[in-house]
Amino acid sequence: MEDLREALAAFGLTVSTSPAKGRCLLTTKDFSPGEVIISQEPYVSVPNNSSTSRCDRCFMSSNLKKCSACQIPWYCGGTCQKLEWKEHKLECQALVGAGKERRKHLTPTIRLMIRLYLKRKLQKEQIIPTTAVDNYSLVEELVDHMSKIEEKQLVLYAQMANLVTMILQLPDVSIKDIAQNFSKLACNAHTICDGELRPMGTGLYPVVSIINHSCAPNSVLVFEGRSAVVRAVEHISKGTEVLISYIETAGSTATRQKTLKEQYLFTCTCPRCMKVGLQEDVRESAILEGYRCLNGSCDGFLIRNSDYKGFICQKCGCIRNKEEIQEIASEVKSLEDMASRTLASGNYQDACSIYKAIEPLQLKLCHSYSINLMRTRENLLKISMELQDWNGALTYCRLILPLYQRVYPSIHPLLGLQYYTCGKLEWLLADTESALNSLTKAVDILRITHGTNTTFMKDLLFKLEEARAEAAYRKISTDAISSV
Repeated sequence: MEDLREALAAFGLTVSTSPAKGRCLLTTKDFSPGEVIISQEPYVSVPNNSSTSRCDRCFMSSNLKKCSACQIPWYCGGTCQKLEWKEHKLECQALVGAGKERRKHLTPTIRLMIRLYLKRKLQKEQIIPTTAVDNYSLVEELVDHMSKIEEKQLVLYAQMANLVTMILQLPDVSIKDIAQNFSKLACNAHTICDGELRPMGTGLYPVVSIINHSCAPNSVLVFEGRSAVVRAVEHISKGTEVLISYIETAGSTATRQKTLKEQYLFTCTCPRCMKVGLQEDVRESAILEGYRCLNGSCDGFLIRNSDYKGFICQKCGCIRNKEEIQEIASEVKSLEDMASRTLASGNYQDACSIYKAIEPLQLKLCHSYSINLMRTRENLLKISMELQDWNGALTYCRLILPLYQRVYPSIHPLLGLQYYTCGKLEWLLADTESALNSLTKAVDILRITHGTNTTFMKDLLFKLEEARAEAAYRKISTDAISSV
């Protein structure tokens, strides 16, 4: 722990312990919005199993070749393969020895565990170095929540652990120890995403995992390649705890609490969650996940009335019948199931038609700021992009923006990315002024959450300069014509 504290001091950080939360990361200096608080390479990481293969080292997806021996990892070239060789050499031998049948069951999670133990072995034998922020002792310190896990999940961990032991064939590794580490991965591993927050893989970052959750975080975790980078999204004073969000924060307090309890096995006590049951929280929950007033000119929210037979608008007093709500909700659910199946089959045209049938029903059923309505429009945006219906995509992109502005803070990567998508579509459709406005808003947010050094951000900044140049040229041309 002393070695870790010394290493963190260079970042302006220290580790502390809280009775309620356990370990936490505190600042020992002030941080400004956009400033990097800490960055860390993964202790272990693996790409996802997806249609897009990725290099095991850098997560790039071009010029890939498989390992000729075990046929599992991909590499983009000799440089990445050489950098990974010390760790992959043992893994390769183990996978080849396990045989094709066992390799068929090799999920990213199983592979992550195999790599975890092989790295521990290599560091123990001093074949690869250890540092204060890159050693197995940090993994041992992570919380596993084994006492809170249901028996069904424990059995699954044991089955997965058994497969790992059969592949590794290491005498000092027990099924119990591996199962405990699977529980640690469930609570502490992070999904590695690209600049547009599309999942690429999974990584274990033991120091970043010390950072606790808040539904109103002061920092954000993004990835540059497979490096985890935590940046401040607001001014953070010396002595403040660094906080990120583990989950999607758009939703009611009850929804967020349920997600955190199921996935991370704790109850959040952040400032947002402490408002549960208060009038402000009841109102917000009813707006985000409740029903709209039947009075078309009223934007009030509905609360179940005392006889449980309906819902009463808290603004105009209009009562909405429970049976009428249930009828529409049932129809929406049926269509959503159908749309989901159709979309999964790759039939974008039919999926688009079904979601377009869902949208007016949700407008009739839900508040205009409903999370469910937002998700439907997100699906319609994605489908429109797949169908190259740029005008339709832009329409849904603009409809989503007010919802994002309500459910996310002003500096949030998803809000910034929505402005970016809007800007790209407006630029494609030759609406230069609107594109300039949207791209400017995107940059204002994403330079804080993402920095400016990644390929993604450099491309965004280039698009913004293009839009500025085009807007300036058009203004000069217009002024010239006007002066004639």
